[in-house]
Amino acid sequence: MISRLYPFLANRSVLWLLLIINLGGTAYGYYWYQSQLKDTPGIFLPFVPDSPTASLFFVFVLIAFLLGKNWPLMEALAIVSLVKYGIWAVVMNLLVFIVSGELDWIGLMLMGSHLAMAIEGVLYSPFYRIKAWHLVLASIVVLHNEIIDYVFMMMPTYHLLDLYIREIGYFTFWLSILSIGIGYFFCLRKNRFILSIKSSS
Repeated sequence: MISRLYPFLANRSVLWLLLIINLGGTAYGYYWYQSQLKDTPGIFLPFVPDSPTASLFFVFVLIAFLLGKNWPLMEALAIVSLVKYGIWAVVMNLLVFIVSGELDWIGLMLMGSHLAMAIEGVLYSPFYRIKAWHLVLASIVVLHNEIIDYVFMMMPTYHLLDLYIREIGYFTFWLSILSIGIGYFFCLRKNRFILSIKSSS
């Protein structure tokens, strides 16, 4: 299975397809946030559209692969943020369903696309060339974003869940820690699975 999966993932046609999909998803993600961004103070604008920024990091990772290169800082930012915000969005939409008793097609689409974000971030981890300082910097970025979200209250808007904002903030903090741990497990631990994107066609 693995012997077939990773040559497929490293194929340039697949990389180009994923790049196009992620570019489209990133653009739609920023569009989805447009109403919230209009009400966001300028100093906080970079911190509100979490998921499209995560997929934007992965866009840079894919561009580097297509150029036969590695951009490790983008790889570290991508795996940590894709896992974090991919899982976060799935859980938030599940909570919307639990609270309201319904979930529209947009919610289902968001769950599927965000789950795919988390999966792609991990699937490509054997090709990453992350060092400890890259992961440390990525960790600072996602934990700093936690402060912006839940101290300055600049988190993505889910009005049905406003009553549970403290619990969501607590969950999100530990989800960040889990995402950092996943980044370490797949990208830094000894004897991890390593492949080269350059050797694949």
